[in-house]
Amino acid sequence: MGRSAVAIPEKLFFKIGEVCELAGVQAHVLRYWESEFAMLAPQKNRAGQRVYRKRDVEIALRIKELLYEDQYTIAGAKKRLANDLRAGGKLKIVSSEDDAEESATNGSQATPEGMTSARTAEDRKSLRKVARELREILALLDTPTKKH
Repeated sequence: MGRSAVAIPEKLFFKIGEVCELAGVQAHVLRYWESEFAMLAPQKNRAGQRVYRKRDVEIALRIKELLYEDQYTIAGAKKRLANDLRAGGKLKIVSSEDDAEESATNGSQATPEGMTSARTAEDRKSLRKVARELREILALLDTPTKKH
């Protein structure tokens, strides 16, 4: 999981614009996610505007993380999110400060998968770099070449 520092304000309801700002996506993307992910279902107020609860914001942040950082497909992200919610019912959206604290307190303790949390974070960073480089290569391959 990426460890983006997103502080969710302590309030009961959020408007779509606020959620978009927190998640760093546009409103149409958030509405699309609502159509694809059943667990992201904000209520509507009397005026018909979407009102998101803190749980909805956490789910939106997790969806963004799965799609953009971990490079899941929509179908893969649906499965992963459903498993995450079924497993513990609690999403782990951690800021970078929390991650640093966790590393300091855990030291080199192994996670259940047998890897240290620092190693996993390092692996994800390396994989993101490889993914970025592969996208650059793909872009080069997609650009038309000059014919001599």
